[in-house]
Amino acid sequence: MTFSETCNKIFIQSTEHYHEFDNVDATPENPYKEETIEDLLFRKNWIDAVQWHLEDIIRDPEIQPDEALKIKRRIDSSNQDRTDLVESIDDFFLAKYKDVKIASDATINTESPAWAIDRLSILALKIYHMEQEVKRVDASPKHLEQCNLKLSVLLQQREDLSTAIDQLIGDIEAGKKYMKTYKQMKMYNDPALNPILYKNKK
Repeated sequence: MTFSETCNKIFIQSTEHYHEFDNVDATPENPYKEETIEDLLFRKNWIDAVQWHLEDIIRDPEIQPDEALKIKRRIDSSNQDRTDLVESIDDFFLAKYKDVKIASDATINTESPAWAIDRLSILALKIYHMEQEVKRVDASPKHLEQCNLKLSVLLQQREDLSTAIDQLIGDIEAGKKYMKTYKQMKMYNDPALNPILYKNKK
């Protein structure tokens, strides 16, 4: 099984597990050993699934402003957790390939493996929800046709992205590409870097 196949299997598993509850406050049953790459992938997709539904909830036109603010802050916190997990996945690759001899003509990729894997996780959610749209019995034929077309594009996108991820990992393993990670350094969550937050401390 290729690495992308492992990712897709776990992302589908996690997405389906979330929808057993369909509740942003549910507690997942992660079947993987803690701190393994499988554990990180499962946790990553669970965060994405919860955040997907928080983004749906906050767009309810009937939502009360105080509730919307609570959810917005929860989304901000979730974004930080998501970023932290992506960086942990990159740490896994850095450790795994730390002894690889890098070729003199090796190049760097535009994104690290984990940020590509992040997009694969989001794709799993897009595909799941588009599949639900395709199955709707209350939707118009035009809606179903459009959603079927979109689903075809998403499935092709997953296939292409999976191939690209496996190629990137293979090139890193062979020393043809090398990794660098840049911590995201999100400023809005940091009380020392967000002017609104540190001004209010004075």
